[in-house]
Amino acid sequence: MPLYECVIIARSDVTTQQVDALGEQVTALMGELGGAVKKTEYWGLRSLAYRIKKNRKGHYLLLNLEAPAAAITEMERQLRLNEDVLRFLTVAVEELEEGQSAILTNKGRDDREGRGPGGGGGGRFGDRGPRPPRSGFGDRGDRGGFGDRGGFGDRGDRGDRGERVPRGEMGA
Repeated sequence: MPLYECVIIARSDVTTQQVDALGEQVTALMGELGGAVKKTEYWGLRSLAYRIKKNRKGHYLLLNLEAPAAAITEMERQLRLNEDVLRFLTVAVEELEEGQSAILTNKGRDDREGRGPGGGGGGRFGDRGPRPPRSGFGDRGDRGGFGDRGGFGDRGDRGDRGERVPRGEMGA
C-alpha cells in the first residue's frame, strides 16, 4: 500500500484538544477507508511565514499514513471542508520516517541559548564568529577606493569634470 506524509495547519484560536480531535477524525476516516495512520506528531503552535486567512500562527500536525489513493482523496476533501484547517499538504514517500521528525528533534536542542541581542552568539548564523572591524571610507579592500573606479575625470570632449560645452562646438 502507498505511504504518505500529511502536514495539517489548523487555526491558532483552536485548542490543542481540538487539534488532537482533528487527528483522531483523520485516523477514524483512514480506518473506514482501508488505510492506517502510522504516526501522529503535534508540532505545536508555530508562526506562519505569511498571513493565511487573517492568521499569523497555526497549530501544526504531522500524520504518517499508509492508505490507498482513494482514501487520501477523501481525507483531503474532508480537510477542505473543515473550517479549522488553514492548509494541508500530502506527499507520497518511499518509506515512513522512524522516530521523531526533524522538527521535534531540533525543538529540543539547547544550542540556541546564546543567540539574540546581548547573547554573544555571533548573530543570526551561529558559528560564523564576529565581524572584522571596518576601516575608513575609502578603504574597501580589493574593490579600491573612490578614485580607482576610473572614468570620472575622463569625459572626452567635455573637458575636465563635466564642464558645459556650447552646443555648436561639440562635434565640430
